[in-house]
Amino acid sequence: MGLTRAEIELISSDDLTLARKGLIKKKEIKRLKIKALVDSGAYMLVINENVKRQLALEVLSKETALLADG
Repeated sequence: MGLTRAEIELISSDDLTLARKGLIKKKEIKRLKIKALVDSGAYMLVINENVKRQLALEVLSKETALLADG
């Protein structure tokens, strides 16, 4: 396992659904490109409050995590 940086694009799934139903235009879909620190062994993604707000995402669940450096 290792760490690497990657540029990823996050897209609002709610907006994708609305666009597929013709309720909003494709250009109105909220998207955000970010530089992320990626752990090759990770199975979850964590975003900060700013990203959540920009994409207008709902909180589905909360987890407590401990970073390796404490």
